[in-house]
Amino acid sequence: MTENSQQTPASNPELPTQYAPAEVEGKLYERWVERGYFHADAKSEKPPYTIVIPPPNVTGALHLGHAFQVTLMDALTRRKRMQGYEALWLPGMDHAGIATQNKVEQQLAEEGKSRHDLGRDEFTERVWQWKDEYGGRILGQLRRLGAGLDWQRERFTMDEGLSRAVQTIFKNLYDDQLIYRAERIINWCPRCLTAISDIEVEYQDDPGELVSLKYGEGDDTIVVATTRAETMLGDTAVAVHPDDPRYAHLIGKRIKLPLTNRTIPVVADTHVDPEFGTGAVKVTPAHDPNDFAIGQRHGLESITVMDERGVITVPGPFQGLDRFEARSTIVGALKEQGRIVAEKRPYMHSVGHCSRCKTTVEPRLSMQWWVKVGPLAKSAGDAVREGKVAIHPEDMSKRYFDWVDNMHDWCISRQLWWGHRIPIWYGPDGEVVCVGPDDEPPTGEGWTQDPDVLDTWFSSGLWPFSTLGWPEKTDDLAKFYSTDVLVTGHDIIFFWVARMMMFSLYAMDGEAPFKTVALTGLVRDEFGKKMSKSNPNAVDPLDWMDAYGSDAVRFTLANGANPGADVPIGEDWVKASRNFANKIWNATRFALMNGATVEGELPPAERMSAADRWILSRLNKVVSEVDAYYDDYQFAKLADALYHFAWDEVFDWYVEL
Repeated sequence: MTENSQQTPASNPELPTQYAPAEVEGKLYERWVERGYFHADAKSEKPPYTIVIPPPNVTGALHLGHAFQVTLMDALTRRKRMQGYEALWLPGMDHAGIATQNKVEQQLAEEGKSRHDLGRDEFTERVWQWKDEYGGRILGQLRRLGAGLDWQRERFTMDEGLSRAVQTIFKNLYDDQLIYRAERIINWCPRCLTAISDIEVEYQDDPGELVSLKYGEGDDTIVVATTRAETMLGDTAVAVHPDDPRYAHLIGKRIKLPLTNRTIPVVADTHVDPEFGTGAVKVTPAHDPNDFAIGQRHGLESITVMDERGVITVPGPFQGLDRFEARSTIVGALKEQGRIVAEKRPYMHSVGHCSRCKTTVEPRLSMQWWVKVGPLAKSAGDAVREGKVAIHPEDMSKRYFDWVDNMHDWCISRQLWWGHRIPIWYGPDGEVVCVGPDDEPPTGEGWTQDPDVLDTWFSSGLWPFSTLGWPEKTDDLAKFYSTDVLVTGHDIIFFWVARMMMFSLYAMDGEAPFKTVALTGLVRDEFGKKMSKSNPNAVDPLDWMDAYGSDAVRFTLANGANPGADVPIGEDWVKASRNFANKIWNATRFALMNGATVEGELPPAERMSAADRWILSRLNKVVSEVDAYYDDYQFAKLADALYHFAWDEVFDWYVEL
């Protein structure tokens, strides 16, 4: 800016004629880190502003979804620092139990070994070595993106402090009878050999076959349909609706189960929809969650028909067959007996797959550890209803309530070796002891620790307070809890957001983990299609940063960030943002070359040119607009306002004037 356009040339060194992001961004970022610009002081008297990063997996690499959310969090914290807040943006990583164990097991397989060849302790040490050598590369990529994180506070869900937090809250929940052990149906991966959470199950339409089978004989015949014929070996009933007149004469009778030497009862249950199919369903309590519930109501036996690898274990001609091989073999045997009434092939239906290895998930009856979520979920729902936590955009609240108001107990045990081992010891005479972080585990002959580890979401559910030092009463916890905003995708509102709410409210005496949940959409290609590694539309943001600079990528992402909505992005849009950055560079260079600086305070208005007064009035208006957009998490609108102010008014008019 000039004073009556008469300032002498400034002493600023001349900027290079060409804007080359690679020559500027990295050096500038490292200078910021070295000077401690991103480090927050817990002793500061400034008002706090806190964001904890959703911890990326230790196995992960930066993708556009990460870059998108990180861009928004960075913008929020930088703005608050400029406004005089003590802004903490806390970094860290998740140990990613299944994904990390799979990585190391693949490495061992290349050496012709398995984890069992090493044993648990040596395998765990091997995972730590892998983590130190290969894990966490995403943190370096976040620096490349320009993320203003407080690197002095970096945390890991398996570090000593967070491990203490996990053991503490497990014991507290156990003592309050909110953690228990029970046999229930879980999602089981026959490849990873562990229970997996709902978030780790991906559903897709697979071609299968729907076969209608005839059970019983003569007047006692009843037809059921199934896509999983192999599970009939574990049927312990057929269920019909109690008001269905077609089957009133069969309720309470026992009928012959084909291919076995067993008879099974016909039971009446209101779960059955008489309008669907034949109105009769086979009941396999050990291999289907709905069937398990029916079995519980009617006291039915639960018969497991396959082992942990999906191999049939029932003695007879099908024993030893893989579940899919058994399916076709059993259908063939039923055909020979004339018991196939109808077949539909291919029959497209939704099938769950393990998100890690893509294996078809098997519902399986298993003894596991569970969190009793009822009272915890109620408090999580009440916190939003009572205004302690705002969900933005507000219309996403319904999805949140649909989940927390109908939440089922949460299976938290995993049959892995990498993770937080469950702090339960079993004694030789049936004793069960939960050990806290300051307790000595029981010793002596016959005492063993539970072999399972906790679900990764259990430890990441503690993230907003464990990363600040809980259960210790640290300065960080006193200053920076609760956090101000959680920026995360709407796709994990159920699995992570709700669990953080439950655990934080429980551990922190009813104080919510964050004041606002700002939900984002998913990044898609320019045509609105989901990006996938298996599709040619997948983009590595590092490639775009190499070509156009990190600022260009960040501005493009912010420019598409409408609350809760998916974000389309294409390379041409990144090129346009690069052009914008180049325009800023050239305009700045031109201004500096022409002495456009004022030392100290701005001169009074009467000494300014008309152009100066005009641009300052416009600046004040744009600042007000942008502040309002920031407060409403309207990043697309604020980016658009800044773009047009800079390009249309500052560059095209003011600089020329």
